[in-house]
Amino acid sequence: MRPVVRFLDDELLVRIIAEARTILCKLGVEIHNDSIVAMLADHGAKVDPEKNRVFLTDDIIDKALAAAPGSFQLYDVHGRRTHDLSGHNVHFTPGSAAIHVLDNETNTIRTPTTGDVVEYVKVVSQLDHLASQSTAIVPGDVHQNISDSYRLFLSLMYCEKPVVTGTFTIDAFNIMKDLQLAVRGSREELRVKPLTIFSCCPTAPLKWSDVTSQNVVDCAKYAIPVEYISMPLAGFVAPVTLVGSLIQHTAETISGIVISQLTNPGTPVLYGGSPAIFDVRYETTPMGAIETMMIDCAYNEIGKHLGLPTQAYISLSDAKQLDAQAGLESSMGATLAALAGINNISGPGMLDFESCLSLEKLVVDNEIAGMTLRMIKGIEPKDDFPALPIFEELLKEQYLLISKHTRRHLRQEHYFPGPVIDRANRSRWIEEGGVSLRERAHREVTRLLADYQPSELSDDVKKDLTQRMEHEARRWGMDQLPHRQDAGATM
Repeated sequence: MRPVVRFLDDELLVRIIAEARTILCKLGVEIHNDSIVAMLADHGAKVDPEKNRVFLTDDIIDKALAAAPGSFQLYDVHGRRTHDLSGHNVHFTPGSAAIHVLDNETNTIRTPTTGDVVEYVKVVSQLDHLASQSTAIVPGDVHQNISDSYRLFLSLMYCEKPVVTGTFTIDAFNIMKDLQLAVRGSREELRVKPLTIFSCCPTAPLKWSDVTSQNVVDCAKYAIPVEYISMPLAGFVAPVTLVGSLIQHTAETISGIVISQLTNPGTPVLYGGSPAIFDVRYETTPMGAIETMMIDCAYNEIGKHLGLPTQAYISLSDAKQLDAQAGLESSMGATLAALAGINNISGPGMLDFESCLSLEKLVVDNEIAGMTLRMIKGIEPKDDFPALPIFEELLKEQYLLISKHTRRHLRQEHYFPGPVIDRANRSRWIEEGGVSLRERAHREVTRLLADYQPSELSDDVKKDLTQRMEHEARRWGMDQLPHRQDAGATM
């Protein structure tokens, strides 16, 4: 039996959705994109042009929800399936868009460079329990207008896994779409075998900017999957109660689904988000707060009730270092998310309210992901009945270390973590140097970087990607991309 966790009963869940629909129809949603407003008006929405407010109808909402697919798959650069985003299937991916990295040598944060991004991509390419990569770090050594596309470029060059990404500008979408077409070869292949998921974020409360709403439309035109990242902050720009924040999250997310499905019915979507409570004591938005995790798991239930695959930014920490708080918050989030059946769990590697990435934390979180993936397999009998023969052998031999039953089931039944997790007894731990978690994690990062094997993406595709990226860089006054200068950045 697969273990599960739920936070909403059916009656409450249905009522939350009903209230969100009422808000969209009676209070509307603010949209700062004239072409999208016109499209919604053509489908029967009422528009207040002075306030950029669009009032949806039940028919529009029903039509959009009916068109949104209940599942989709993701594929790596070679077209091999990596994700089945359906049911209660669970996949992990690192968090996104950190503006800092935690430098292990100095134990301080700093602005990332291209070298940091390349090292991150090399490491994540070898972490078995992270099914996808993300554009996790914003490099500070390129023009800000290419930082989005450059991150995707490096991801595709150095790692074969699909990418969770996004853009903060309208203009960047074109080059990011072209990079994917260079890998897939055609628009149809990209539609059939999606390579990326784009994060698109409404603004709380109940607002879509010109940029983010256009991103939804552009992705829909190419059938590029979108995860909606509604971010109500409970007690600040959302009701302080968890139910109130869930109503707002539901309304904002449904409004995004309407935009994509009226643009191109059937566009793959993830019912996602990055909500948080607002800690009035520090004026912060703690991603590691238990209430934040509860909202994540609850809106996942709402998404599944609507028949949609889900996503959440969870399994991350507000800690500033790789310490006990980082482990506590990340493991609790991963456990709850997996039990809730969130299809795409985003967060591993992240610290400091998702603003900082640590490679050492990333390899620790990979082990957390491995443990939770084992957990949700549940407990099932494996040649355990009848039990009498096994116990007869145990009583006779006094141990079962080399029994056929043990050898047959050991690897499947027991999860064996890597060297980051210490399971030695104290005397052996002392004999081997008494190494701390942070030191073990750094050793693992160093090993992974040394063992990295270049992506097997064809040289022709890599050349095409490079030419497209260099052309884009020249548009913004950059004659050379930093990755060319990175001696360690073997492609």
